[in-house]
Amino acid sequence: MAGISAKDVKALRDQTGAGMMDCKKALGDAEGDSERATELLRERGLSKAGKRAGRETSEGAIGVSLQGGFGVIAEMGCETDFVAKNEQFQALVQQVVDAIAKAGGADSVDAALAVKLEGGTVEDKIKASIGIVGENIQLKRVASIEVDGVVSGYVHGAGKLAVIVGFETASPEALGEAARDIAMHVAAVDPTPLAVDRDALDPNLVEKEKTILRNQALQSGKPEKIVENIVNGRIGKFFSEHCLTEQAFVKDPDKTVADVLAEVGGASVSRFIRFKLGEAAAQ
Repeated sequence: MAGISAKDVKALRDQTGAGMMDCKKALGDAEGDSERATELLRERGLSKAGKRAGRETSEGAIGVSLQGGFGVIAEMGCETDFVAKNEQFQALVQQVVDAIAKAGGADSVDAALAVKLEGGTVEDKIKASIGIVGENIQLKRVASIEVDGVVSGYVHGAGKLAVIVGFETASPEALGEAARDIAMHVAAVDPTPLAVDRDALDPNLVEKEKTILRNQALQSGKPEKIVENIVNGRIGKFFSEHCLTEQAFVKDPDKTVADVLAEVGGASVSRFIRFKLGEAAAQ
C-alpha cells in the first residue's frame, strides 16, 4: 500500500464516516483513487446492508425540512436508541428530508428513496450508512404540505415527535412566532387534534360519537324527547377537544387556536401532519 498516506486515510474517513482500517483497505484496493475508494466503501456497505435488512427498526428519528410554503416530514428507523441519538444518524435524517424537499417532495417511500442525493440516491445513502453504523436503517414514511403561504414545523425530543403545519396567508411575515407555536401545540396537546375544524372531521366518526352520547343519555334515564338536545350540547365538547382551531391554545388556555390566528391577521390552517416515532405507517 505504498503511497497511501495517513492524511489520505483520514480524509476518506471524514468524508464517509467509515472505520480507519476500512478506509485504508479501500484506498489500497483503489490504488489511491479516493473517488473509487468511496465507491468501494459504498459497495461494501451495500453488502452489509443486505445482512441487516430484516432487523427490527423500532427506534429512529423524525426530521422536517421547511422552505417557505413547502414542507416535508419524514421518519427514519434504526435498531437502537443509541444510534438514533448519534450525531451521524441525526445528520442522515436531515440530509434525507432536505433532499426530498429540494426534489419537490415525494408521494411515497419508494419515490423518496429514488430522490437524488450526493451523486446517488437516498436509498444508496441509507444503504451506505447501514454499513457504517452497523444497524438496519429504513425510511419508514414521508409526507409533505404545500400552501399559498407558509409551512412551519416543530421537532421534539431528538426527533421522537414532529409536526408540520400549513398556513394559508397573504402575509406570512405577520404570523411570526405564532406559526411555530401552533406547530408546537399540535405536538404537545392531548388529545391530539384529528382535523383542522369541524368540516374536516370524518362524518362517520362524528356520528359514532353522537351514538355513544345518545346511548349514555338514554341509559341514564333521560326522556327520549330531550336526548337529542343533550347530544347536541355534549358533542360540542368533542369538537373542542378534537378540532385544532377549537382547542384551547397550549401556551394560553384562555384562548383557542382560532383566537391566536385572528390575532396574527386571520391566517388559516390548511393542513397539519403529526408523526410520532413508531406509529403505523398510514398517516
